[in-house]
Amino acid sequence: MAGGVALRIILATGNPGKLRELQKLLGERFELVPQAELNISPIEETGRTFVQNALLKARHASSESGLPAIADDSGLEVDALGGAPGIRSARYAGSDATDEENNHKLLAELGACPEIDRTARFRSSMVYVRAPDDPEPFVAEGVWEGRILDSPRGTGGFGYDPLFLDESAGLTGGELGADDKNRRSHRGQAARRLSAMLVTGRIDAKVK
Repeated sequence: MAGGVALRIILATGNPGKLRELQKLLGERFELVPQAELNISPIEETGRTFVQNALLKARHASSESGLPAIADDSGLEVDALGGAPGIRSARYAGSDATDEENNHKLLAELGACPEIDRTARFRSSMVYVRAPDDPEPFVAEGVWEGRILDSPRGTGGFGYDPLFLDESAGLTGGELGADDKNRRSHRGQAARRLSAMLVTGRIDAKVK
């Protein structure tokens, strides 16, 4: 940020929940502009990992806008399902699936799986590119460990949050307040690490 002016960055997502969370996490130094405001269509996510998909999205948004871009690719990994839904978390029940449809499929797939075997984690890979061909993008990651319940609790958050129990808090992602969730979540961890990189200009910047 120079002279008190926030750095304008394209956010490569159409998810309003992600926009709200990331703007709060990154703070006033950065102005996040959702790609839809510039009529940028999403790119097909053909990567095999969260990092690959995040880079695809960020480079596409930067190419279309001429601005720096941030993209997050994140998802839920359930041990009893071999890591599924993984990179397909947002489209687990289909390409246009709603949160409710994805949650319903997850519960159906787990069936009568006992609680002890319902361990899971949210994983986030967040990248920043200065330009479409940036040879050294910043990459930050975060992991949030927990367990999948057999029914939803709470109305906050989005996605799988109401089914995901943070055992240390005893609350689901749908029950945690926004600030508490941001302190704990995979996306909160990744955003703080990325923010430190952006502020210092160092890829190896660390935060607690």
